[in-house]
Amino acid sequence: MRINPTATLLLLVPLTTTSFHLSSPPHKVTTSLNTFQPPGSQGTGEGWISPASPVNTAASLQKTLSESLLGSTFQKRLSLLGSTGSIGTQTLEIVDARPENFVVDALSAGVNTELMMEQVLKYKPKIATMQTADAAEELKKRLTDAGCENMPEIMWGDEGIVAAACVDTADTVVTGIVGAAGLKPTIEAIKLKKDIALANKETLISGGPVILPLVEEYGINMLPADSEHSAIFQCLQGVPPGGLRRVILTASGGAFRDLSKDELFDMCKNDPRAIQAKATTHPNWDMGAKITLDSATMMNKGLEVIEAHYLFGASYDDIDIVIHPQSIIHSLVETQDTSQIAQLGWPDMRLPLVYSISWPHRLSLPYKPLDLAELSTMTFKKPDVEKYPCIRLAYEAGRTGGTMTAVLNAANEAVNEKFRDDVGLGFLDIPKLVEMAMEAHKDDLKTEGVTLDDILSCDAWAREFVNTAKIEESQIFV
Repeated sequence: MRINPTATLLLLVPLTTTSFHLSSPPHKVTTSLNTFQPPGSQGTGEGWISPASPVNTAASLQKTLSESLLGSTFQKRLSLLGSTGSIGTQTLEIVDARPENFVVDALSAGVNTELMMEQVLKYKPKIATMQTADAAEELKKRLTDAGCENMPEIMWGDEGIVAAACVDTADTVVTGIVGAAGLKPTIEAIKLKKDIALANKETLISGGPVILPLVEEYGINMLPADSEHSAIFQCLQGVPPGGLRRVILTASGGAFRDLSKDELFDMCKNDPRAIQAKATTHPNWDMGAKITLDSATMMNKGLEVIEAHYLFGASYDDIDIVIHPQSIIHSLVETQDTSQIAQLGWPDMRLPLVYSISWPHRLSLPYKPLDLAELSTMTFKKPDVEKYPCIRLAYEAGRTGGTMTAVLNAANEAVNEKFRDDVGLGFLDIPKLVEMAMEAHKDDLKTEGVTLDDILSCDAWAREFVNTAKIEESQIFV
């Protein structure tokens, strides 16, 4: 809803950003000059799909090269969704470090009006939107009292988020908001041919069946902004079509990585208060409460498997997970000759963020370089899927496809919130409730012709299912 009824109407003018994607699964890729081998470990391309990100095609290689040769004097105009959250504030740190390369045209936030006021005064966006009408009114008052000379159009609610994503001058939308609220503004931005710096997992995990055809139709670049998928994206720069054999996602292992399955289950039974506290504290990363708990259950890694499938086209059989407690190798790819290419760096979310908004350029930034001698040791191990049943559930949902991934994601969000609200839900009840929702959805599963309404309906249903479901006693997975 608009706060200022006399605000100027913005014309939403599509930009000319282009990208290239396969129109069919990449079983065999042919150009006028060459025929490329099918991707994947089996050499058949079975289960692979067209990627949402600009990789794995001859056209994307050509585009990457031509963009790279333009040099680092580019300027991008950003719409930042979730500007007061961790993704938003770190993106703005990048803008501060490279003001010659980035301009902020729109900001969208929740209810933190004080921080939003500071951001508006500093970055002078055209549009500033808040989650609620009260927050929007408060923001307007704060800006007026502060003597704001460049008052933006102030909006609120879903309409406001969409308006921020669609502001006419922005060419890149950073989707830093959590949950299904990010789907509609992302879709509308894609329709205006804006590139997407993707930090909202739900866009592809829930909305993949809807988003992929739009990415191909409108020719935009879907650029991953989280550490693991950015690592894979960076590793794939220069890999020819058919050259990718396998994707390997690294995981910190979360809060309980040093406990065996038996030790974790015993602690859940005998010291649930300690579990409650430990599950919401991450050993490596400074992240929000929701994703920190997802890391403890390793549902975050399961969700990333689904996202990797859509972003890079890899089949679920060719996406693996390895636990790497130091969080220095952010992920790897394996090429057809069995070489493995990894991206390394300190655990710093600004690194994937900057590549998502500057790709394919490499900007000079004042960050601490990685020193392997200082690190000295890196370790790896396979995840225990009995200890972490959420991994199995994510693979099952991904292979089922259609609306099942939306149910998985929404059920997990709902049960994650219930656990953090400390309503008596056990840590081991998290995967149990998610599995119950998936099982209950099987009769209504839709795998063909999935629409945005289907996804949003399944999202709402799964949340309601979790909030009304009852577990008589905490379940142990064996």
